Formats: sequence, C-alpha cells, structure tokens
Amino acid sequence: MAEASSTRVGGGQVGYERRRPEATVLYQVVADHLETFLAEARERTAHGFGVPRHVEKEFRRYLECGILAHGFARVHCADCGTDRLVAFSCKGRAICPSCRGRTMVDTAAHLVDRVLPAAAYRQWTFSLPWRFRLRLARDGPLLSKVVRTFLGAVFSWQRRRARQAGIRRPLAGGVTFTQRFGSVLNLNVHFHSVLPDGVFTLDEDGQARFVPLPPPDDAEVWAICARIAKRLLARFEAADGEEDADDEQTVLLPAESLSLLPSLAAGEEMPAHQAKRKTALVDGFSLHADAEVRADDRAALERLLRYGARPPFSHRRLTWTPSGKVAYQLRRPWYTGQTHVVLPPVQLLRRLSLLIPPPRQHQVRFHGVFAPNASGRRAVVALVPGAGDVDAALPGANGHASSSAADAETAPRLPARARLSWAALFARVFAKDVLTCPACAGRMRVIALVTDTSVAAAILIHLGLPTEVPKVAAARAPPELGLEFEFD
Repeated sequence: MAEASSTRVGGGQVGYERRRPEATVLYQVVADHLETFLAEARERTAHGFGVPRHVEKEFRRYLECGILAHGFARVHCADCGTDRLVAFSCKGRAICPSCRGRTMVDTAAHLVDRVLPAAAYRQWTFSLPWRFRLRLARDGPLLSKVVRTFLGAVFSWQRRRARQAGIRRPLAGGVTFTQRFGSVLNLNVHFHSVLPDGVFTLDEDGQARFVPLPPPDDAEVWAICARIAKRLLARFEAADGEEDADDEQTVLLPAESLSLLPSLAAGEEMPAHQAKRKTALVDGFSLHADAEVRADDRAALERLLRYGARPPFSHRRLTWTPSGKVAYQLRRPWYTGQTHVVLPPVQLLRRLSLLIPPPRQHQVRFHGVFAPNASGRRAVVALVPGAGDVDAALPGANGHASSSAADAETAPRLPARARLSWAALFARVFAKDVLTCPACAGRMRVIALVTDTSVAAAILIHLGLPTEVPKVAAARAPPELGLEFEFD
C-alpha cells in the first residue's frame, strides 16, 4: 500500500511517498510476534542462541523497510523546485515482498538484456525426495554438488546429441534458480534451470554460433532423471554423518522441520504421481521439462525468468481469521480441495524463517558456457540482441529491439553497468517514468541520501511529515500451550 501527500515550503513543493507496510497482515504478524518467536527459539535450542543471525536480521530489517523515519532519498526537480522523499528499502532476500519483487525483475532483465542470446529456451525443474530437502536447506556445499550433478546429466545429454549431429565441440550452458519454498509455505528445496534448446559452437575465428537441437521426448527425460537419481543416491549415502548439526549458521529448530510437509489430516497420504508430458519420477526424484519459449519471444523468456526468481509467497494472500490466526490463500486448491493454510502467527514466522536463504549462498547460478570464467562465454554473450541503453528506457521502450543473432552485430551494445537503476526497473514493469515531475513534467534527480535517523527526524518535523516508527510488541508467553489441535 502507498500513501502520498505534499506540503508547500517556500516557493517549492515537498511531497513524500512511502509504502505502508504496517497496514499489511505480514507486517502486523512480524511486529506483534517477532520477539515471541525469537524468545521461544532461544528456549528450544540447546545452545540458547535461537534462530541463526541472518534470520533475525532479515525480520528486523523488514520492520524498517519503507519507513521514512529510518532514512530516505530526496528527489528534486530543478525546473519547478518540487521535492519528493522516497523511503529506503531493506533489500531482503525472502520476507519483504517489495524488495523480492524488485530483485525478481532486476534479475530477469539482466539475463535477457546481457546474458542469454537469441535462442529457444526450456525450463528444467528438478526436485528431490522429502527426506533430503532438510539436509539441502542446511548444507550449502552439498546443495552445490546436487546442482552440478543435475545439470551435468542434462549437459551430457545435449552434448551427446550435438556430436551425433556432427558438431565437434558443443558448448552447453544454463542459468539455475534455487527455490526453497513450496506452494503451501513449506520448505521445499528444488531447482528451476533455464537452458537453450541447443548448443553453441565456436568457429575458427572465435565467433559463436547457436545450433538448435530437437526437444527431448518422454523417454529421454526419464533416462536423464534415472541417471541423476542413481548418482545422487550414492552421493547422499557418502555424505551421511558429514553435516555439523551444531553450526549456528545452519541449525534448524526440530519443530520447524514439520513445515517440510503440507498440512494433512490424520491418516491422509499424498496423492499418487500423475503422468505428464516430458515428466519423470524416479525414486522420489522428479524432473519436468515441458515449459519452453520460442526463440523470437524475448518477452516470454523474461516472464519465465521472473517465475524462477519470484518471491517465496504473496503477502496479498494473507488474511486474519476471526480466531486470530493467519490464513494463506493457495494459488490453486490442494488436491483435497483445501484452499487456505491456516496457522497461528508464531508458527507462520517459523515457516517463513526456513524460507530465508543462508548468507553467501547464491540463489542464481550460472553453469557451462554462461559461467563467469567459462571459455567461450564472451563470444556467446556477444550474441545477445542489443537494446541500447536500458537505463534510458522509459514508457514506450520495450528493451527488445532486436531478436536475432545477425541483428546483434550492428545493434548498439549495452553499457558496462551491471544492473538497472530503480527508475529504469519501474519503467520496465509499469511503463511509468517515476522521475517525471508530477507538477511540471520536468526531469527529477536524486540530490541527497539521508541515512542518519536523527537528521531524518529533524527534516520530517520541519516539513510537518510523520516521524513515528511502528512499535514492535514485547515477547509474550507461548500461546501454543493452550492450543487445540484440529484434524478433520
């Protein structure tokens, strides 16, 4: 939610825009029950530390996101003197829906504009049995080995087919998104990899060329999944006993591991796997490869990438129940007909804490020819359709002026800047230039960043703008002692 207002100061106008996170259900849950959740976690862990530091930091930074009293940027129009104050964001990795949405758009735009050449692409979705997902959530090195094993099997299949087609040195590559969440706010570590439907090859002069390959059939997907399952089962057996359960950075509360499974009634079992196109299920390992994008549809490719980088949940689906619990509306009904997951506030925070990735663990990984130091990467990335300076893309610019490898040779190249500015991102998503002055339609620019809270408070008081900070409730006695367990 947003609130906008303005006040006259001298000959100019000062306005402010801030998101009202305190008006959302998610913010109310965190503000009212965070201290209770942290206190219970400290009591339930043997070492008394509670949740890992990065989890607590994520929640506390979310409480400061979008609040002017914690700092802001001043945007000024030199033509008419209009000023606007924009609150800082928390840059959270999982909890904050606004910051995660910005990261999603930024990542997809970067990949489409600078990394992925014009080609047909396919999404390979790989998931593991329930019994391995908690270990993957805790063990970063093991997770990296799983990703390499998964993509190694797919790359081997691509290179083998390319050699059969007469390509001597095929180069395969892909971009992988690690998702820690399921559709019912449960911990579900799985992977979405976007790979070209083909391979690249280098000519004698070092120029890259894309060679399309036929899409996989159902038998090939099953064979790849079987190969991955065999290798990973052996790897998991070898890794037994290697994890350190006392590591403060990776410890998970025993009761929170229940969020690995959806809410099922007593005695109920998960449904049997339904056969789908280009889908395989081998010993609990699942591989799906039916989502594809045409080579000339860069907009669809960007949507597919946004899906891989999307936030863990939508805060708009959270509502309060008359009993004081929180209901999360599912995107589609569960196989039992269930449409909502209803949880006490503290239990909701437990589930959300598992969705926060550990520090220094990348959620987007580049493999094969797209890896940073891969041989041939520079030549392959040179095939990306040029779109000019994306930071100058305002309403009306789609950022995809060229869609073929031939046009890429004459199209203007993108600047060295690695990421889009916040204004360019806003224009790309909403087709609106936020740096256009609302008073005179002139050009606005950022002239100051106020990070000192005392200075920010003084400025807000002078302008007659609100300076209050939403209060965080103190820890309360655990309500779980009086809970009644409901089963259908």
